[in-house]
Amino acid sequence: MPHISKKKFAYKIGPFLRAYLKKHGRETEIPIHYSNLKLHKESISHYDKKGKDTLWETCIYGPEEQDRIYLHLLEIYALLKVGGDMQVIEHLVVDRIDICLYGNTLPFRIRIINKLNDNFDYFYVKNADASRIYGLELEHLLSPNRISYLVSGNTLIEEHIVGLPGDEFIKNYAPKDHFNCTRLAKEFVKFNERCFIRLLGDMHSSNFVVQITPDFDETIYRIRAIDFDQQSFEGRKNIYLPQFYKQNKFFFDTVQKYVSKKSLLQYQREERMVMVTRMKAAKWPLISLIEAMSKESIAPEKNIKTLASELAIFYNSPRILKSKNMGEIVKSSLLEALRVRKET
Repeated sequence: MPHISKKKFAYKIGPFLRAYLKKHGRETEIPIHYSNLKLHKESISHYDKKGKDTLWETCIYGPEEQDRIYLHLLEIYALLKVGGDMQVIEHLVVDRIDICLYGNTLPFRIRIINKLNDNFDYFYVKNADASRIYGLELEHLLSPNRISYLVSGNTLIEEHIVGLPGDEFIKNYAPKDHFNCTRLAKEFVKFNERCFIRLLGDMHSSNFVVQITPDFDETIYRIRAIDFDQQSFEGRKNIYLPQFYKQNKFFFDTVQKYVSKKSLLQYQREERMVMVTRMKAAKWPLISLIEAMSKESIAPEKNIKTLASELAIFYNSPRILKSKNMGEIVKSSLLEALRVRKET
């Protein structure tokens, strides 16, 4: 079972990543930053509809500060969603600002509500971490999911990713047995493959969501990562394979029960081929991103050597041992996906 024993510290955005963000429209000016939200006078525990403590706390600001902060947060939401056009969201208001006290970076969650129909949405304000930004961008380029986020200085703005948290799915949805086991198992196999190829770690059930979409004759499932802090940081190969986390045992057992070995290999190959297609479609941004990752430090030297060694054995590819940093290891992993395509 993979286990992350030490709390990962945040890596600052380096000049090469900063240049990438500016070139591709991720860097922008915003009217308020993470540090401004820390000026709340106090906070109170936030409970869900069932009265359970969510471990988030609602921040309370002084009246004058609150009006200013709420207005600026609406401006940021407009930038994130509609390019800054405030007229499009003039019927929206900030309902609540929560802070997560158990997260690595103490993120803020902003709840936006529609005054006309009480519909709501969220977005997040966080301390920028280079590892997380690389993870977000790789998700945007190489997964079936698009990611909306912005960076300004040392502040990261992220959209909310909708879905049922994996641990909640296991606890509340799975026991009802109202799902297509084979389809869910297939999706977990593909999610497992995506995480491994692009080296996204720590994908236990609390760090991904399950999206459930009814189709005209069946239900479609998609598993989406929601935490990208462990992008190519750890030195052990199994950290990047969700199948090995004890929290994911339900999904692993479902695969074991409903997917034959032949089908398993087919699903893995399918996902690698699809990722190759995505790599080709995003060729130039991906090359620029990997170049930036290869010029900046986002993991300790020990982790780099250990991971290169384990992947070289796994892929039977000694050239991976020449990798000098995590960017080069990610590049080597992606090239292995290309090699599978060529061998087909």
